[in-house]
Amino acid sequence: MKVQNVSEKLISTHLISGEMKPGNEIGLKIDQVLLQDATGTLVMLELEAFNLNKIKPEIAVQYVDHNLLQTDFKNMDDHIFLQSAAKRFGYWFSRSGNGISHVVHMERFGRPGKTLLGSDSHTPAGGSIGMLAIGTGGLDVALASAGEPYFVKMPKIMGVKLTGKLPNWVSAKDIVLEMLRRYDVTGGRGYILEYYGPGLKYLSAWDRHVIANMGTELGATTSVFPSDEITLDFLRKEGREDHWIKLEADEGASYDYYEEINLSELVPLIALPSSPGKIMKVSEVSGLNVGQVVIGSSANPGLRDFWIASQIVKGKVIPAHISFDVNPSSREVLENLMEMRALGPLIASGARLHQSGCMGCIGMGQAPATNTISLRTMPRNFPGRSGTLDDQVYLCSPETAAATALTGKITDPRELETLMNISYPKWEEPAKIKINKDMLIAPNGSSELIKGPNIKTLPKFEELADELEIPILLKMKDNISTDGILKAGSDVLPLRSNIPEISKYTYYAIDPSFYDRAIQNQKNYEGFCIIAGENYAQGSSREHAALSPKYLGQKFAIAKSYARIGWQNLINFGIVPFEFKNAADWDKLEQGDVLRIKGLRAAIKNRDSVITATLVGKEIGIPLTFNISERQVDIILKGGVINYVKLK
Repeated sequence: MKVQNVSEKLISTHLISGEMKPGNEIGLKIDQVLLQDATGTLVMLELEAFNLNKIKPEIAVQYVDHNLLQTDFKNMDDHIFLQSAAKRFGYWFSRSGNGISHVVHMERFGRPGKTLLGSDSHTPAGGSIGMLAIGTGGLDVALASAGEPYFVKMPKIMGVKLTGKLPNWVSAKDIVLEMLRRYDVTGGRGYILEYYGPGLKYLSAWDRHVIANMGTELGATTSVFPSDEITLDFLRKEGREDHWIKLEADEGASYDYYEEINLSELVPLIALPSSPGKIMKVSEVSGLNVGQVVIGSSANPGLRDFWIASQIVKGKVIPAHISFDVNPSSREVLENLMEMRALGPLIASGARLHQSGCMGCIGMGQAPATNTISLRTMPRNFPGRSGTLDDQVYLCSPETAAATALTGKITDPRELETLMNISYPKWEEPAKIKINKDMLIAPNGSSELIKGPNIKTLPKFEELADELEIPILLKMKDNISTDGILKAGSDVLPLRSNIPEISKYTYYAIDPSFYDRAIQNQKNYEGFCIIAGENYAQGSSREHAALSPKYLGQKFAIAKSYARIGWQNLINFGIVPFEFKNAADWDKLEQGDVLRIKGLRAAIKNRDSVITATLVGKEIGIPLTFNISERQVDIILKGGVINYVKLK
């Protein structure tokens, strides 16, 4: 029998098609499906377009965790729609306020040895308990819900050996920030990050969640941990001991690439604005004035993360200029904080308690003040994501956040011992926790879809044309995120099920005039294209970042390279993801230039290695490449997955 690591075991037991050779397209059987409300409304509309009767995975859950602010009818209407859709198609439904999808799923549904596909880019958090958990666009999840395989390029596997033990004032967030310091936001692309080694025995299941969650920021396909005695202990406390299986790498298993982190050598780290990969030691930026500190989110969701912050600020009062915000990650965590009397010290210190959900992480409230630093335990700090366009968001551990909240300045938490005579709180895992299942509605019966006035039927799209002559409507540089392509925040996300309205915010964070220019362009051309640098469409799995440009007329993109989910979403909506054959050609093109491509359908059908776009007026040829599978050929030619499925 072949010696395998954990990732290979998970893939091989779910492999439906393809060869486990890096770069090859493979099809995977999906056991569990996860939706959140910012993407779930679109998925449910896609299932309606598929004429689906009942979903096929073992477990499928619709969470409401993003759009919790009810400033008008839109979000609440969508909650009602999602509950009716969950009943209609056979999903579990997690009510608003029950908590963040990744957290509640780990508490109630996650199982070692299973595959999980989620319409949220931080779905890989499920890898913390030995799952193959992958985030992707909603159309891929809709197809998996219908029983179709999930197709992805077979990743390489990076083995990350953990040795030593974390010192005081350093925690799991610093481990993943160290990975980001070494690899930045692109170093994990094309990899599964598999953690192993003697240091694992000191990391709880929730510590592992922190690391697996932010593997997404490295660009990784997913992150994987073994299912061991620590996993068993976690499931036992959640009342699900019978779901445990042992899943570890075989002796002698190998990896495509090796990395090693000595935990005992780590120090408190911090990500500077405005990228999770811009890492420095906290001590190197200490002393900067701060206006806001936020604790919570799926990147630091465990009971321990809130408890330790409560013990650090216990008996103290936060300075008046600090907005100290707490986002409980789940109702279960909130109830256990109350049981442990750990919520009181946070409230007494001046903390503002918010709903259990994503909240400030997705710009749904808690926007920081103008020209102030916001320190957050969250996973992302892309420009404007907080809801403030000129934000200065830093990412850090709960220890660093609590220390900074106390002093009002960025503070290395190790300094608290001398500054305030605060000893490092010693956390011990509770022997028993309070479990809450009351906010989950099991799939039962059937229902008509209840659509409020903000929920619009999906637009229809035509097949790909054979010849295009269209302008470059926007030129962008490296590392453009989906938050840049389609703005997040409380003013935009409630429009997620209304494509004509949400499209008005397309590329808004980069160019507020883009929508008006796109509408004007429709009078002169049959569409447009955009160009970008490296790692285009990193970040969120939000497929609106492909659908909204498509609705306005985007036919193709040309980039030096793409983030995995963004690339898949473009194909799913029939937008051709071209790459520059010569990266230097990016410099030859300018916004406003017109490109002509002939014989496009034949080139796509034949999967030509190179196709030439001609710069009109200058007659300069720009050679382009594209790397798509035979399956994706039909999807692009038919104008996207929805057309493809209907015809199929």
